[in-house]
Amino acid sequence: MDKSLAELATRVRRRRKFFTGGISAIAGFLFVASGHTAAGTNLRTGGVEDLRGLVLQRANSVAVLQGKVNSVQTKVDALSAEKITPELNAKLVTLEGVTGLSSVTGSALQVTLNDAPRESGASLPDGIAPDDLVVHQQDVQAVVNAFWRSGAVAVQVMDQRIITSSAIRCVGNTLLLQGRVYSPPFTVTGVGSVTALQDGLNSEPGVQIYREYVDRLGLGWKVKILNSTILPEWQGSLN
Repeated sequence: MDKSLAELATRVRRRRKFFTGGISAIAGFLFVASGHTAAGTNLRTGGVEDLRGLVLQRANSVAVLQGKVNSVQTKVDALSAEKITPELNAKLVTLEGVTGLSSVTGSALQVTLNDAPRESGASLPDGIAPDDLVVHQQDVQAVVNAFWRSGAVAVQVMDQRIITSSAIRCVGNTLLLQGRVYSPPFTVTGVGSVTALQDGLNSEPGVQIYREYVDRLGLGWKVKILNSTILPEWQGSLN
């Protein structure tokens, strides 16, 4: 990136720092809280209910701050458009596509994962624990990894674009992503060559393990081809 482009990018993002810093601080707190509670083990143990309540409270704060960030970003974009030359704009568009800062349109593969159905009070098969009946973060991450390794142009989990700094976490049977909390079913969408993405899913070790539990315990697994879809740009902080 040349000097003029670097200076421009710095000016464009300067006005985001106040709000995005707040979001980053909250997200960081949540990740630290998750790590402390996990203590090297799955989070689906004692104390998870208290942590889930805390996560929901913080997620509401994140949503408010994100609204303020979006408002400021609109103003920044308007001011930037007055000063960006066509040449600089072309460079910025290229960089935004690579880093996930612009939307992507194309054919896609969408995978939906869900907890296994279970009747209340029903006994479990021998050797099966309750945790075996829910979707874990490693299951979602396995699908994301399969898409990236298959040459996906862009990947989205639920309604959020995934970039190199994205972190997927589970709290109980909920998914925590960029300060927002999601309940199953979980969807992962990858834009790219549908054939390549399907081959990637079939050969990904983590997906193969999950599929074994699908066949054995009835965990949810659905693959859908999207002839054309739009994945929005990344909306979180870049810090």
